[in-house]
Amino acid sequence: MSRVCHHLGFLLLAEVVLCTAAIRFQDVLSQERTSPVTSYKKLHGWSSDQNEWNEKLYPFWEEGDPRWKDCWKGGKVTAKLVTDSPALVGSNVTFVVTLQFPKCQREDNDGNIIYERNCTQDTPALQDQYVYNWTKWINNCSWENCTSNHSHNVFPDGRPFHHHPDWRRRNFVYLFHTFGQYYQKNGRFSTIVSVNTANITLGKHVMEVSIYRRGHSTYVPIARASSIYIVTDKIPLFVNMSQKNDRNISDSIFIKDSLITFDVKIHDPSYYLNNSVISYKWDFGDGSGLFISSSSITPHTYALQGNFTLNLTVQAIIPVPCKPVTPTPPLPTSAVTIEPSSNPDSSTIVETTGDNPDGGCHIYRYGYYRTGIPIVEGILGVNIIQMTNIQMTESQAENSLVDFVVTCQGSLPTDVCTVVSDPTCQVSQSVVCDPIIITDKCLLTIRRAFDEPGTYCINITLGDDTSQALASALISVNGGSSSGTTEGVFIFLALLAVFVIIVAFVLYKRYKQYKPIERGPGQAENQEGLSTYFSNFKAIFFSRSNEKDPLLKSKAGIV
Repeated sequence: MSRVCHHLGFLLLAEVVLCTAAIRFQDVLSQERTSPVTSYKKLHGWSSDQNEWNEKLYPFWEEGDPRWKDCWKGGKVTAKLVTDSPALVGSNVTFVVTLQFPKCQREDNDGNIIYERNCTQDTPALQDQYVYNWTKWINNCSWENCTSNHSHNVFPDGRPFHHHPDWRRRNFVYLFHTFGQYYQKNGRFSTIVSVNTANITLGKHVMEVSIYRRGHSTYVPIARASSIYIVTDKIPLFVNMSQKNDRNISDSIFIKDSLITFDVKIHDPSYYLNNSVISYKWDFGDGSGLFISSSSITPHTYALQGNFTLNLTVQAIIPVPCKPVTPTPPLPTSAVTIEPSSNPDSSTIVETTGDNPDGGCHIYRYGYYRTGIPIVEGILGVNIIQMTNIQMTESQAENSLVDFVVTCQGSLPTDVCTVVSDPTCQVSQSVVCDPIIITDKCLLTIRRAFDEPGTYCINITLGDDTSQALASALISVNGGSSSGTTEGVFIFLALLAVFVIIVAFVLYKRYKQYKPIERGPGQAENQEGLSTYFSNFKAIFFSRSNEKDPLLKSKAGIV
C-alpha cells in the first residue's frame, strides 16, 4: 500500500513539474508578470490565459532578444493599437490594430508584402518586387492540405483557423489579451476586435496585442502593442457650446444678451443607447431654474454679466431582458436599488431596475457635466445705414471710393474688417482690417476703394477682444473709366453745337444780303415769312443777354 502511495505521489509531482514548465498564454501575452488570477468573469468568445501556448509553432522572445532585429526584411514593423474607450458598462468597446511597415513597403491585394516602385529618388532599383510572397508559398496548397499541415493555419492553442474565403490573404495572426483572457484571429495588415463590457469591472484596464507573421515552418513574432481602456457606469458625454458673435470659441467666454447653443454629445460608438429614453436636466446657474428636455440641443441666453456654473444631468432608461422571477418577499416599492460598495475596486454595478410602461425591464444610467461660464459685454449687432459714392478728381479717377456709415449695438469695437467678395458672397477678393478707437457712440464711417466697376458683396465686421458682429450689403460701383466716358459725351455734344451754329450763321448771312429784284405780293409774303423764321432761329442761338453766370444758377450738395 505504501508503494502505491509512493508511486501516486511521484506521478502527481511529475505532473506539477510539467505543468509548471509549460508556457501559458499569460506568460507570452502579458507584459506584466503577475500571478494567475481566476476570479475574472468570462468574456464572450474569449479563453483563459492559463491555457498552454505552442511555443514550437509560435516562438516566444523576451524583450531585448537579438532575434527581433531579423524578424522582418528591410526594417522594423510597428503596431498601432487604438480604442474608442471610454465605454459605458454593458456596451461594446472596440480596438483597431494597424501594422506600419518599413518605408516603401505595403500589402498588395493578394496579401503579399511588396516594395513600392520609385518610392523615393534614393531608393535603389530592386530585382525582386516582393518582401514576402506568401501566395507562392501556399499556392500548391488547398485548405484541407494546409489545415492538415500542423505548421500552418492553426492558432497557438491548437485551434484551426476559421475558413474564410480569402484565407490565403490573411497572413498575420493577432493575439489580444486583457482581463485574464485572450482572443485570437488571423487577418491582413489591420484588424478590429470588439468586446462587450458587461462582465468587465469598472475602471482602467490594459489591452495587449501580439502579432505574428507567416513563416515557412513557423510563425514569427514581429510586433507588440498595448492600450489603456476605461469602463464606466457614468454616461460618457461632453457639451459643445457655441454663440453667434463669439470671437474665440476656445476661451469659453460668452456674451451677455446673446443666445448660446448647448449641444450634448454622448459617446456611444457601439449604439448601446439607441433604444433608450434619454432626458436632459439643465441648471444654468443664473437663477432661471431647472429645465428638462428630451432634446440634446438647448438654447439659453444670459441676461447678466458674471461667472455662472452650468450643471447638466443626463438620464438614460435602457431596456434590458428581465431576469427570471424567483420567490422573494414582497418589496415596499416596485423598484430595487443596488447600492455601490465602499470598496473602490469592487465590481458591483450601481443600477436601478423596474418595470417599463411597455411591460419590459430597464436599468437607469446617468451622466454628469459641470463647467463654469463667464459672461461679459460684447458686440451684439452691426448695421450699415448709409453708402455714398465719393466725387473724385481727375487724379483719382482710377479708383472709385465709397463711404459706409456703420452703427453697432453692445460694447464699443476696437477693430474693423472689410471683406469684398463677388456678388454671390462666396469668393473673397480683398480683405482690409484696421484698428479703430471709439470712446462714445458706436457710429463710424468706413471708406473703401474699388479698382473696377461692378457689383460687389461687402461684409463689414466690427470686433473687440471677445466678440464680433457682421453686416453685409450688395453695392454697384461705377469705375473710374465712367468719368472719362461722360467727358467724351459732353465734348461731342459741344462740337456738334458749334457746328450747328456755324451752319446757321452762314445761312443767315446768305439770305440777309440785299437783292434788288422785283417781287410780287406772294413773293413778299414768302420772303417775310422766311425772315421771320431766321429771326426766331437767331434769337435761339444768339441771345442778347451778355450775363455769363446768372445768379439763379444752383448745384445740389454731395452728402
